[in-house]
Order: sequence, then structure tokens, then C-alpha cells
Amino acid sequence: MTGSPPLRELSPSYTPPARTAAPQILAGSLKAPLWLRAYFQGLLFSLGCGIQRHCGKVLFLGLLAFGALALGLRVAIIETNLEQLWVEVGSRVSQELHYTKEKLGEEAAYTSQMLIQTSRQEGENILTPEALGFHLQAALTASKVQVSLYGKSWDLNKICYKSGVPLIENGMIERMIEKLFPCVILTPLDCFWEGAKLQGGSAYLPGRPDIQWTNLDPEQLLEELGPFASLEGFRELLDKAQVGQAYVGRPCLHPDDLHCPPSAPNHHSRQAPNVADELSGGCHGFSHKFMHWQEELLLGGTARNSQGQLLRAEALQSTFLLMSPRQLYEHFRGDYQTHDIGWSEEQAGTVLQAWQRRFVQLAQEALPENASQQIHAFSSTTLDDILRAFSEVSAARVVGGYLLMLAYACVTMLRWDCARSQGAVGLAGVLLVALAVASGLGLCALLGITFNAATTQVLPFLALGIGVDHIFLLAHAFTEALPGTRLQDRMGECLQRTGTSVVLTSINNMAAFLMAALVPIPALRAFSLQAAIVVGCTFVAVMVVFPAILSLDLRRRHCQRLDVLCCFSSPCSARVIQILPQELGDRTVPVGIAHLTATVQAFTHCEASNQHVVTILPPQAHLVPPPSDQLGSELFSPGGSTRDLLGQEEEPRQKAACRSLPCARWNLTHFARYQFAPLLLQSQAKAIVLVLFGTLLGLSLYGATLVQDGLALTDVVPQGTKEHAFLSAQLRYFSLYEVALVTQGGFDYAHSQRALFDLHQRFSSLKAVLPPPATQAPRTWLHYYRNWLQGIQAAFDRDWASGRITCHSYRNGSEDGALAYKLLIQTGDSQEPLDFSQLTTRKLVDREGLIPPELFYVGLTVWVSSDPLGLAASQANFYPPPPEWLHDKYDTTGENLRIPPAQPLEFAQFPFLLRGLQKTADFVEAIKGARAACAEAGQAGVHAYPSGSPFLFWEQYLGLRRCFLLAVCILLVCTFLVCALLLLNPWTAGLIVLVLAMMTVELFGIMGFLGIKLSAIPVVILVASVGIGIEFTVHVALGFLTTQGSRNLRAARALEHTFAPVTDGAISTLLGLLMLAGSNFDFIVRYFFMVLTVLTLLGLLHGLVLLPVLLSILGPPPEVIQMYKESPEVLSPPAPQGGRLRWGASPSLPQSFARVTTSMTVAIHPPPLPGAYIHPASDEPPWSPAATSSGNLSSRAPGPATG
Repeated sequence: MTGSPPLRELSPSYTPPARTAAPQILAGSLKAPLWLRAYFQGLLFSLGCGIQRHCGKVLFLGLLAFGALALGLRVAIIETNLEQLWVEVGSRVSQELHYTKEKLGEEAAYTSQMLIQTSRQEGENILTPEALGFHLQAALTASKVQVSLYGKSWDLNKICYKSGVPLIENGMIERMIEKLFPCVILTPLDCFWEGAKLQGGSAYLPGRPDIQWTNLDPEQLLEELGPFASLEGFRELLDKAQVGQAYVGRPCLHPDDLHCPPSAPNHHSRQAPNVADELSGGCHGFSHKFMHWQEELLLGGTARNSQGQLLRAEALQSTFLLMSPRQLYEHFRGDYQTHDIGWSEEQAGTVLQAWQRRFVQLAQEALPENASQQIHAFSSTTLDDILRAFSEVSAARVVGGYLLMLAYACVTMLRWDCARSQGAVGLAGVLLVALAVASGLGLCALLGITFNAATTQVLPFLALGIGVDHIFLLAHAFTEALPGTRLQDRMGECLQRTGTSVVLTSINNMAAFLMAALVPIPALRAFSLQAAIVVGCTFVAVMVVFPAILSLDLRRRHCQRLDVLCCFSSPCSARVIQILPQELGDRTVPVGIAHLTATVQAFTHCEASNQHVVTILPPQAHLVPPPSDQLGSELFSPGGSTRDLLGQEEEPRQKAACRSLPCARWNLTHFARYQFAPLLLQSQAKAIVLVLFGTLLGLSLYGATLVQDGLALTDVVPQGTKEHAFLSAQLRYFSLYEVALVTQGGFDYAHSQRALFDLHQRFSSLKAVLPPPATQAPRTWLHYYRNWLQGIQAAFDRDWASGRITCHSYRNGSEDGALAYKLLIQTGDSQEPLDFSQLTTRKLVDREGLIPPELFYVGLTVWVSSDPLGLAASQANFYPPPPEWLHDKYDTTGENLRIPPAQPLEFAQFPFLLRGLQKTADFVEAIKGARAACAEAGQAGVHAYPSGSPFLFWEQYLGLRRCFLLAVCILLVCTFLVCALLLLNPWTAGLIVLVLAMMTVELFGIMGFLGIKLSAIPVVILVASVGIGIEFTVHVALGFLTTQGSRNLRAARALEHTFAPVTDGAISTLLGLLMLAGSNFDFIVRYFFMVLTVLTLLGLLHGLVLLPVLLSILGPPPEVIQMYKESPEVLSPPAPQGGRLRWGASPSLPQSFARVTTSMTVAIHPPPLPGAYIHPASDEPPWSPAATSSGNLSSRAPGPATG
């Protein structure tokens, strides 16, 4: 159709509404993307207009809904259980952990409390009597801890873990053993008599002083009690355990001690023992056979001579074992001491926690500050307290961060001109985002998503920074509404221009965090889901509630009331700017002032598609500025920001211009337009930018090779604390980990003994496994069981050979011989369970060292009941547990001969110690070796898996990098699809994804230079960086895409309109993150504050420096082009005459045009505005009436022209 108006140059992020753009698209055959975006922006326009009409209702309902969701925070659950936080969901480790808990319950057999002693002087030898004396002082102080709870006193002897307490039929001996049986304390003091001082039990016998381990000689005691009680079985038990004289037969660390027993080897010589010789090879508890503490558990930083003799050590360690809450509850359930307090498992846990806290406190205070040694204490409760403190919300930091944001938003949006000032809007916007964050977290709590340290310490600040970005964007756009926009359409026009960017960035942010949820670590999955939900809530708040706030503020501005103090009228409300028609003629224009007369031709057209009448006012006048051109003839035009045309006032009827101070005119938009864009888009600057960013990318690729995997507990605990000192010493000197090789059900243990022995041998041969001393038998239940059977077989053989046991009687034999007798006659047949002819025809262990399958489960019942110390030392943890069976040598009834077999085993374990695990690579190597051993056993029919903290928390590193790369790749593809779908331009989407990929690589490389290790937390931030980076790139890209002109011109125009909101958003994000720098946890500072700060700075540089340069070189062609360039109805603008500025008009007009004449005086400040002057050689459109008065009179509503 001839005579149709030319398209004006579009502002960034702006496409005309559907009803206006449609005829233009039809007429000009423009691309399909404008159809879809025009339709989408039409929806946003309708949304904005609807919100503006009902702004009060929308604001009330929005605040009500968000406030209601925020109440969900009352049911939030903070998870501090390490297993629940860090074990991969659905992984084999998770399945194995579930299997273990299903068979054994939720808790471990015991909890550990540790003391580590080091010298205050680095590297000093600690193997001296004086140093051990300090260790005794600290350990003794800790062992005497008592706490009073529920009206009872709780000491170590009541709550400690006691391994293998035997069942004795003699009541007096049983009560004495119960009081005297020692706690399990792994300490270097056990090599000396002083180790007995840590055992607090005592017993009383008539005519003797109180029996304690410091004066107890078990051999002498049995001799004294022999005439009064039958103690043969108990004597054999002690002999098997090799108890001997217990502690009184060991050397005294201080032989001058008055209580040093005469039986001590150095009692008479009074010579101090050689500490290194005594500690070499480790120490023993009261049982030499079953309680051997290996040297690696007691000494750290050891040095030996060429012959392997221990010379020195730098650290000592003692470990106190306590019962678990369930064990403590079961131990005292029904006891007279707890029957009146409503004893429960929760109370048992409270008792243990109180004792552990007191233990740590007293142990750390045991030595004077001027002592040459220092004590580091730690307990499982200490770790729980650290995690709890780590997960608590710091109210001071949250309030401080939000106050900083409020202050920045208010100061940034305040203006001297009350009609343009938006300080109250900034305050309200920040508070709205804060409420949206709270409502999002409340919704997460209602959905049952547990909170953790990442949620409470990081998410409130990160979400605030992201949400306020959009607040700044909408506020900036709202002040830049095109003149001529109807008051009731202001909010619709604002959302129409900026809504696409907000939608695009929010969708990509949510997609980024949802992709980060692919990381199968529960803590990070919860964080990612919470972040996605919070971003969604802030998106709704920004797109629905905040426009209502802007609409209310518009009424305030319309009424000329003060900003913030809206109850007062503005002093500028009486000032009037008068625009009068004048003729310029040939008079000279004053410096900086152009008096313009424009003719505007209104064209009324009936739209063919929907029968709407559309009035379009194309300008037929052109402004040609002075020839000053800083960046080339393509870059400057009178289009752009309308506030630059109407921002200066002219006094009525005066010819001189009233200039404001430069400092009052300066802002980020002014800087971007007149300084930053002209400098950046010069050819030399582009080359420098590309070289610098290429160098940064290359260095980042190198830095990526420096990134190591891992996250040590020392990274989480605050530096400078006693807990950090302990963990550092432990990592340095005692990097030992208790693990177990678990065998499951599903195979026959009795027929798979050889495979079990082979599995143990393969596992023992791993590099990281600590081998047992040459003098000690392997610590597995199958070895203990077999050795016990061989021992009673030998006793039977002796008794048979001497005639004390016959085919029909075993009463004259030994206890072990009688047990062997009963086992040998077992057939395993329920119909005929006994066969006495087997006494001489079979053995309990065959020549190959295997137990006959038919005897396996029967013998297991006998072993478990008869050898409690061996069973405890093996740590077998059988499930189902074998039945209890009491052996009575003098019971000759047939019932005593029938032994109930144990049920087929579904769970058993071999304990191991892993050593030398300092780096994540060491853990990964050990895990791979253990998994390989289990896989080989699986081929032999044995179902097994390794268990322990290294496998719970370090196995994630086997596939963490693969998971990271997969998540980033998927997210980049999703980002490309989302951008391509909403921008409808794969070219632009590709450039955005390229920049985002560079940001991720550079962030990863910078982590390597900062020494930040790769764990699940940095992975989440790296994945989320793709979504966060969208905030810095999509606004510029969309502005470039929807602007008319050359690439340089479009890049400059995009920078002009997006530089201020993007920069403000980045600063707001940094202010939100600034509070993380004050965290007590160095982990928060290093892994969140530093990484997120680097990410924000990278996003700012890539979005405002690299991307505009790439777009100016490789950017896609404009979506909007001048369709009437060759139309005879439109003439080219006249050349400037004599340097004077003139408006030109088309000599001939279509019949449907109406002529409207207006004039105004505007201030022109050099350098000229972007895009005004078009070089004759340029193929771009020769004029751009984006901000001219005629263009601003275009009607946006259907209907005839009214002017």
C-alpha cells in the first residue's frame, strides 16, 4: 500500500504494540519474529494497563498473598545431618546406607570424643615423660567430667562404650564385673600404669580396699576368690583374653608416684621408662589379645631410624568411646536409677550432648596457657554445634545487607526534580523483593524442602540482588516513557518495553537453578530448588506487584508531591514550561540551542487484518546537527533518550539557554552515551577488548587445570577457633578413617567361606588400608570365629586323649572341651540333630581352614554366646543376631545338647582402617580400589560393599565433574532454546550462549587461581552462573536486536538504554553479597562471597564490554528496516545550508494525510545525539525520528486521530 508511514527507529527492548505494528509488518513484509513479539508485548501492554487501573487492589492482594506464604517459614526445618546433606540421592552409596540402616538401625555403635596434644613449638618431640604427663592431666580431667540432668549425676563410667561384657552365672562376680568392666579408651597412656587412672569403675569386697584398675591384679583376685566360688569359666575367659595382671604389670610413667604398684617393672629401679620404646607398635587395653591400639591411632608425625626404631613423634591422641543414644536408653531402661524420670531416647541424647560439651570445655582448659603443650578437643556434638551455627540465619547480616540495598536504591533513584524522583519507589521495591524472598522460602518450607547452610547463609542475599536488578530495570524504563504516551497507558508501555527482558532473564534463572538441581547432593539440590522457587516469586512480585507501586507513584508525580514525603507538595509544582510556535528563518541559532518548526502529517489507515482504525504520525522533517561526529557518521542521531531532548528548560520568551551544572546532568546513562559507547565502539578499542578477553579466556583455561576436587571439614569450620585447630591437627597427624567391608544377604555364607577370605585378602592389600601388626591376627569375625573353633578343638583333643572326655561324658573335661563336644555331635538335621559317632570322625575346622557348612550356623551361636570379647573385637554386627545360648558343663540333659542354629546372615562386616588420605585424589583412589575388590567378590557370588565416611562423602567426586559438565551443557542448550524462542533470533541467542560459556569457563579458571576446590557447592554456583549471567547479557542483546541502524549505532543505542539498569543491578547484587564477607565462616567468604563477586564482575564486563563489541562486529541484521526509502512520497532530507538547522517537509502529501504544525525550542549539547547524521555512503536509513516530536505524537490506541 502506497503512502503508508515509515517505521521509526525502535527503542531498545521495544516493539510497537500488536495493533500498531501489524499493518507495518504487512506492508513491509517484515520477519515473523515481530508478529510473535508484538503479540507477546501486546499481552504485556494489556497487563500493565490493567494493573495501573487497579493498582490499589493489585498491591493489596499481592502483599496479602506474599505475606501469607511468608508465614510458611514457621514450619521450616533446618537439616544438619551430614548424611542427609551430602550423600547422593539414589546413588549406590545411598542404597547401601539404606541397607545398613535397615539392618542395624539409624545409629552407629558408638560416638568418639578425641584429644590431640601437640607442642606449642613446631616440630618438637613429644615422646617424653613430661609431655605424657601433660596428656595424662588433660585426659584425667576430661574423664572425670560429670553432668547433672534429670536429678541424676552422669559420669564417664555410666555412659561410656564397653566392649564385650561377659555373662557370668555367679551373681557376685557378675555385679563386680559390671562395675569394674573398663570403658574403651584408646590412649597412649595404656602403655603405662597411669592408663588405669582413666577408668573410673570400682567394686567392694569385704576385707579389701576398694577395687579399682589402679590396684586390681586379676590373677591375684581369682586366687583369693577361688575357695569361695566356682570361677573356672571366668578364669578361662581371662586367660583367652590375655588379661594377665592388667595395668598393675605395666611400667609407671612416673615411678616416684606413691601409688605406683610394686608389680610395675620400674617400681624398684625408680627409672623413667623409655617412652618411644614403650609406645612403639602401639598399646593394649586391659586385654592384650582383643584390645590392641595401633601406633597410628596414638602417635602422629613419627620418625624412625634406618632399623625402623621409633625415635620421635609430634602428636598424641586419645579417643574416648561413648554409647549411642539408643544404647544408653536401652542400657538404663527399667533401671532403678531412671524409673522415676520418664526415661526416653531423647533424654539419653541430651545427657550425651551435655557430657560431650563439658568434656571438650574442660579438656581445652586442662593445661595452663604457659604450658609447653596444647590440647585440642573434639566430639561429635561439637561437629553438630558447628553445623547448627553454620546453618543459623544471621539477623545482623541480613538486616545490614537489606539496609545497604535500601540506601542504595533510594539514593540512586532520588532526583532534584520531584516529577522524576523515585526514591520511595526504590525503597518499596527493595522491601517488596525482600517480602518475595521470604514468601518463596516460606513456600519451600510448606512444600517440605529442608533448609541448610546454603539456604540460610547465601540465598537471601543472592535472591535479593537478582530481584532488585529487575526493580532497577522497570524503574529506569518507567521514567523514560515516550512523551505523548497517555497517562493511563504508562504502565502498559513500560512493561511492553521491558517485560520481555524480565521474562527472559527470570525464565533462564529458574532454568539455571533447576538444572543445578541435577547435582545429586541433597543439600545442593534443596538449595537449587529453593533458589528456583524464590526467583519465581520475585518474578511475580516484579511483574505484578511492583507495577502497582509504580502506578501509585505516578499519581504522586502527577499531583506534584514530594518524593518519599508524599504528603507535601513540591515547590516546583507551580513552574510551567511553555513551548511557543516560532519561526527560525535564516537567523543564527544560539550556541547549543536549536529552534525547530515541524510539520507533522497524520495518516489514518484502516487495518486490513482486524478492521481497526490506526492513526500513525510519521515525521516528514529531519534534524541535521552540526558536523561534529566523534565515532563516525553512523553512530549519532537525535533518537534515543527523550529526556535528552526535553530535559532542558527555556524561560518564556527568552532566547538564551539556561544550562544546569554538569554534575547535575551527569548520570550513568549520560556516561554511557557520551563517554563509554563512543570510546568502546572505536575500532582500536574493539581490538583491545577482544585481545584482553581472549587473554583472560586463555589464562582461565590454564587456571582450570589448577582446580582440585575436594572439600575438607577445615574449609567449613571458622579459622582461628579451637575446633579448626583440632581439625587441622587431626588432618595433619591422624588422617585415619574407620571403614567396614559389609557382606549382604543373598548368598550362603557357610559355602562361601573361601570367597570371604579372598575378599578380605584383596581388601587388605589395598594401598590405603592400614595393615595389622605382625603379632596380631587379622581383625575379622570369620578369623576370630575360626580361631576360636580351632582353640576348643585343641582343648577337646587334649581332653579326649587324657580320657577326661569320653563318648558319653564331658563333665570331667575343660570348658572348651565340653563346648567342642557339643558342637561335634551336631548334624544340622532337625529330625536327627545329634550323632555321637562324629566325635572322632570330624573336626570343627577342616584341613583347608574352613568350617563344615553343616556346623557353620550352629557354631556361630555358640561362639557369639561364649566369646563376647572376641565378638566385640571383630565388630561383626551380625544381622539377624544369633540366638542367646548359655553353656553349662554340668547340665547333662538332652536339651542342653541341642544348640539352636543362627539364622542365615543378611549383614556382617569386616573392619579396616584407611590411612594416608590427605587429598581428594587419595580418597578417590582408595574408593576405586575398594569398589574393584567388591566387584571381583561379586563374580564369586559374594555380595559386598564398603561402608564408612570416605565412601559417604567422597564418592561423589567419582562423577562430580561429569555431572557438572552435563548440567552446564544442558543448561546452555536450554538457554539457547529459550532465548531463540523468545527473541526469535538464533543468531543473537548463539552470541548470548557464547558469552555465557566464556563466563563459566573464566569463573572456573579464576577458582583455580584463588585456590578454591571443586565440590558440590562451587558446581552449583558454576551452573547457576549461566542463569545469573543472563541478567547482564539479554538486555543488551534485546536492545541491539530491536533497534534500527548500523551495528555500531545499534550497539551504542543498546548501551545507552541498558548501561544504567545493568550497572545498578550489578551494584545491588554486590551490596547484597557484601554481607557474606562478614561471615564468621571462612567457607562462606571463600566459596560464596568470592565466587559470586567474581561472577558478578565477570557478568558486568561481559555484558557491557564484550557483548556490545561482539554485536557491533558479528551482530544480526536489524529486525526493523526503513520500508519507504525509495518511495516517491518521501524525499530525502535536505542538506544543511550554511551550517543552519532546518526542518524539511515533503512537497506532496497523500490525500489521507492531515497537516499539523508545531514548533519548540530544545537544547542541543555537543557531542550530538547518536544516529542523527547519516553518511551519504551508508546503506542505513538516512533518518531516525525516534525521539522527534512528531514521532512522539503517534497514536497507540485504535481510532481516528484527534489532533
